[in-house]
Amino acid sequence: MNEKSKNRYQALVEHLFFQRYEAISTTIEFTREDLIQAAEELGINVPKNIGDVLYSFRYRNPLPTSILATQSYGKEWIIEGAGSGRYEFRLVAVNRILPNPNLITIRIPDNTPELIAAHSLSDEQALLAKIRYNRLIDIFLGLTTYSLQNHLRTTVKGLGQIEIDEIYVGIDRYGCQYVIPVQAKGGTDQLASVQTRQDIACCVEKFPNLVCRAVSTRFLDTSRIAVFELCLDQDGFVRVVEERHYQLVPAMEISDQELTEYRQRASR
Repeated sequence: MNEKSKNRYQALVEHLFFQRYEAISTTIEFTREDLIQAAEELGINVPKNIGDVLYSFRYRNPLPTSILATQSYGKEWIIEGAGSGRYEFRLVAVNRILPNPNLITIRIPDNTPELIAAHSLSDEQALLAKIRYNRLIDIFLGLTTYSLQNHLRTTVKGLGQIEIDEIYVGIDRYGCQYVIPVQAKGGTDQLASVQTRQDIACCVEKFPNLVCRAVSTRFLDTSRIAVFELCLDQDGFVRVVEERHYQLVPAMEISDQELTEYRQRASR
């Protein structure tokens, strides 16, 4: 996003927020039409993709500093869906999904076809492709999985329209079947607990007979990928069940010593 668009988006969201904000507020509801009206009130051209205003603050950029200043200690404002064309600012406990810098990196052979690697058009698409071709969901969860659909757009009761980056189905050795929503972020985009909550809500609604195991992924650098399994605790907070860091390398670069170390870890 260029600086002009960023400033325009900030002005829109700031105007909308403070029209409705009170010191005791913990939720502030609004609609897409409210965003359009805010643009008219400010004399700002309505963005062609009004949804990008919300996406930028949900996953890419921090909210304006004036909004952040209203947060109490240990709390942060997020934007959630609240139904068809409806949204809300919600003040929640800080609940970030950040890679653990002290975690070891597991090196595995890179099976990404060179043609795919050469023509990936975005960080997110490149990440989803590397995950798919290297069977990282299978390796990480210990299941046999299959990609069902990527960029699944659907509606969820109480949330409205959502999009899941990619959704897998899987099966274990006992015949238990799973649905696995995958969140993928690259560049400056951040893994968002709000997306995990909506992914899980979607799977519970659309696949009630399958076990949902939510996965989030992001590039650490061009060859290293952080993979998280996430769940909701009894208070509705997103928690990390497990985290692994993988590095995709040519098979010949993995030494005998590394293989010995991996074998020893596996036998513990």
